Amino acid sequence: MRRSMSELFLHRRIPSSVPLAAAAAAEIHITSIHRRYSSSASGEELLREEKRRWLTLPPFRPPVDAAVVGRALSVRGSSLNSETVTALKWVLHCCPQIPRCLVQKLFRLRRVRRESTNSNNASCLDTKTQHRLNRVSAKDIMSSGDRIFLPNSIQEFQSKKKEYCFDEDDVHYIRNLELYKDSAIVVVNKPPGMPVQGGIGIKRSMDVLAAAALRYDLEEPPRLVHRLDKDSSGILVMGRTQISASVLHFIFREKTFEASNDDTMNTQKILQKKYWALVLGVPRLTKGLISAPLTKVVMDNGKSDRIKIVDNVETTSSQHALTEYRVIGTSVHGYTWLELCPLTGRKHQLRVHCAEVLGTPIVGDYKYGWQVHKKWKPIHCLNLLRESDNHPNNAYPHDINLEGGSIAEKQPLLHLHCRQMIFPNVSLALELMKSSVHEDLSQLEKLDLVAPLPLHMQRSWDILRSL
Repeated sequence: MRRSMSELFLHRRIPSSVPLAAAAAAEIHITSIHRRYSSSASGEELLREEKRRWLTLPPFRPPVDAAVVGRALSVRGSSLNSETVTALKWVLHCCPQIPRCLVQKLFRLRRVRRESTNSNNASCLDTKTQHRLNRVSAKDIMSSGDRIFLPNSIQEFQSKKKEYCFDEDDVHYIRNLELYKDSAIVVVNKPPGMPVQGGIGIKRSMDVLAAAALRYDLEEPPRLVHRLDKDSSGILVMGRTQISASVLHFIFREKTFEASNDDTMNTQKILQKKYWALVLGVPRLTKGLISAPLTKVVMDNGKSDRIKIVDNVETTSSQHALTEYRVIGTSVHGYTWLELCPLTGRKHQLRVHCAEVLGTPIVGDYKYGWQVHKKWKPIHCLNLLRESDNHPNNAYPHDINLEGGSIAEKQPLLHLHCRQMIFPNVSLALELMKSSVHEDLSQLEKLDLVAPLPLHMQRSWDILRSL
């Protein structure tokens, strides 16, 4: 039988001093290797065996750029072109739990592989390499369908899912707060007294309860994209996926950026928030625009716990703050219902603007209206019909007591509520992006959500209306 040139060459490389049996075994082994690589079917088996030694990442699909989507939602005719993605960026995107420095080290040590969809374009001389995973550098550009392979040992860095302790009452309560849900976002009517984010000494917070009750069919929990004070209430928006949360982050940041820089020539109001507040006193004007910069006050213990108006912006570090307001109604007892529209998103902006600029502190705001509350006298209304049993937010968890808090109580709760929010339909925008439909996203129909007043504010409304 005639031997191939490669077999003859390998056969001659076996030293003559090697025992005959060993030489025969070596020749058989070399021949088997040749046969394994001479068959495409065997090559595919080798590829499958090689893949088992690696951690396979999802096939590359050009991710949606949150900034591109956000800008397209606010600027008419904005381009939807996404940036190129390197192998490093894709690994970091798929494995956020792995430290960046470790990922970079894997690339430096050439321990990252790629299976490219362009391998079919290889020449005939590269037939064997088509059945192997090729090394990839951190700066190599990803193509659609490419797969990245990492060493299996990297799986020890996979983050363990955090278990949340909750009961059926908590889940039922949180889901009753839900105002809206689609594939991209979930919106709830946050009750007063519940912190948005957990911390030391906080047993229940909206982010933890949302992770337990509002993830539904998704593995990842909803992500916070903005904040509400613990004592305030109203619309709280959360992103259900990483990309939708990134788009929402951009929308909330862009709102403040445009207002601070007066960038309104080519943009529309990408986000509108309307708060209702009950204040003590009556503003001099029935509507207007408050433009008063804010700064943090550092307390003796080193913590910045208070915000105040800046008198001289040239000598003091400050943040530009804008608030539109209008009077909804007044009462003979000196109370006023206001609609507040913050054009910027600064900490305690509405509370400081009401107390220090309008001179009408919000009812229940003991931080910025403590002087007025020292003279507080509750209003007694015996003819008021209490409808708490029919109120949508009456079933509070056992550790939150909101039975009181109206203006009929000795210590009223904060009367500040995010009642309405208008913002782009992120879910529809992302669907259009994925389908490569070239449409002006700034012209999409927006979501217009309204949250009912909390129990204590509804009672105060009823009291003042009955007088």
